[in-house]
Amino acid sequence: MPATKTNRDADGRVDVALLDQLEKRFSPGGIRRRRFRLYRSALWLVWVNLLGGAKRFFDLAVSSALLLVLSPLLLLLSIQNRAKGGSLIRSPRLGRWGCVFDEYSFSSGIGRSLPSLVNVWRGDMSLVGPRAIAPGAVSAEERLAWKRFNTRPGFLCLWWIRSRTNIAYGTEVGSDVEYVDTQSFRGDLGIALRAIPASLYGEGVAVAPDHVKLLGISINNLTMDEAVEELMAKARGAAPSQVCFVNADCANLAWSNPGYRRVLSSASVVLADGIGMKLAGRLLNQNIRQNVNGTDLFPRLCKALEAERMGIYLLGSKPGVTDDLVRWMNEQYPDLPVRGHRHGYFSPQEGPEVIAEIQGSRAEVLLVAFGAPKQDLWIAEHLQETGAKVAMGVGALFDFYSGRFPRAPNWVREIGMEWFFRFTREPRRMWKRYFVGNAVFLSRVVRERLGSAHAL
Repeated sequence: MPATKTNRDADGRVDVALLDQLEKRFSPGGIRRRRFRLYRSALWLVWVNLLGGAKRFFDLAVSSALLLVLSPLLLLLSIQNRAKGGSLIRSPRLGRWGCVFDEYSFSSGIGRSLPSLVNVWRGDMSLVGPRAIAPGAVSAEERLAWKRFNTRPGFLCLWWIRSRTNIAYGTEVGSDVEYVDTQSFRGDLGIALRAIPASLYGEGVAVAPDHVKLLGISINNLTMDEAVEELMAKARGAAPSQVCFVNADCANLAWSNPGYRRVLSSASVVLADGIGMKLAGRLLNQNIRQNVNGTDLFPRLCKALEAERMGIYLLGSKPGVTDDLVRWMNEQYPDLPVRGHRHGYFSPQEGPEVIAEIQGSRAEVLLVAFGAPKQDLWIAEHLQETGAKVAMGVGALFDFYSGRFPRAPNWVREIGMEWFFRFTREPRRMWKRYFVGNAVFLSRVVRERLGSAHAL
């Protein structure tokens, strides 16, 4: 052990803490612990490199097989592309560790990204990873999340899947960082499998009209962030506003219920909910920007209300459900004023008492969970009396966040199958709505498409 000068205080006493520290560091036990930490770090680096090598081997094997199988198609697409005046283009992209490489693609047409499989074969890219971006596209946000460049960019990426199913609510950088933090062979395989149904949903929509009309229903074509901003603006306003969510089932109900249809036409904001509305928009050339459903909007709205100290009132669902929901809200948003809550099982005679309670709470936002169309009809009739600035029907939202019903896992939502997950939880109640109702909805959309084509 090297000679050490021991610290002494003003009375000349030995610094016991320093001696303990030196003992822990240079004693045989301390040396063993330091060696163990060193060996553990070395083993971790070996493990990481082995995983990287395994992934590279898998990428090479799969890309080689795909290039071999798809070679006739690639040749045909190349000829077709050249016939239209296009060519094979090389675009500079940032790869692993920020190194620049040229990504291959066709200039236009279906399958224009297939030549990128050559980049996977060469090792510039991986089958699954963050999206390859141009060097000049690196923003300040990208630099803050530089860890996305710790891995090779991918031919397929998580953001691409979420954009296709209209649930890309966050940022692309956020999705990329999420991928890097949770990366595994099983996760990559899951993303690759989810890309198959996602490819059938069409491109993600970046630009679309502010309003679209589907089956006679006018939709406010907003993203999730835009919807939250719109609701907050109305919560600050003077006039009360009704907000409605419309999914395939709601569209079917509106088709046969004139009163409900009138409520939807007079509502301040109507939002598209579910993969069925995206498919309908695609068939009718009325693209939907995002799937703005109440369940995903709720936590974002709570966060915005908490920031401005605006109050909320919860009405609906079975007895006890709102109690559990309020407990969850108090844990997640402790500064959000929950002005009151009540279950939805009250008699018509108790209606005036319920309305007076909501009015007395002075809540800016009212959520009603009676199920469609009952919740929307009730709001339209009593909105003025409640005193709320924003009122919306939220269906089964209370059941999800109270813990009564589980929400579909992210991977199920990313393939547009949340409806099937709900069916498996309540088959007796949901089979007609989903299997009969969805078929009826799509048949009406197809008839409207054919009618539009004949009109042209």
